[in-house]
Amino acid sequence: QVQLVESGGGLVQAGDSLRLSCAASGVILSWHRVGWFRQAPGREREFVASILWSGGSPDYTDSVKGRFTISRDNVKNTVNLQMNSLKPEDTAVYYCARKYGTGPTWGYWGQGTQVTVSS
Repeated sequence: QVQLVESGGGLVQAGDSLRLSCAASGVILSWHRVGWFRQAPGREREFVASILWSGGSPDYTDSVKGRFTISRDNVKNTVNLQMNSLKPEDTAVYYCARKYGTGPTWGYWGQGTQVTVSS
């Protein structure tokens, strides 16, 4: 059974940085895609970034390009999200998930970690 656990959230000032970590257990193959999503109060969940478990083919939503970097840590068995130049609009609960096979559906959602950016 696949399980994903997020950590690394916190309260920071605008312009600061945070590094989120998604720890994985269970079966994840090199061609599986793992992603980060976020949900702010009163808003729909939105895609942030994703990467293949192999570490290849990262992609990002436009609002975080140039500020966030997704990466795969082979030693710690995690997918990380380095967030720089944080803005108040980045405030949300951040979740990680894995796609089912090569299809469009995401699952195995973690419990989420809160990121709050003050101005």
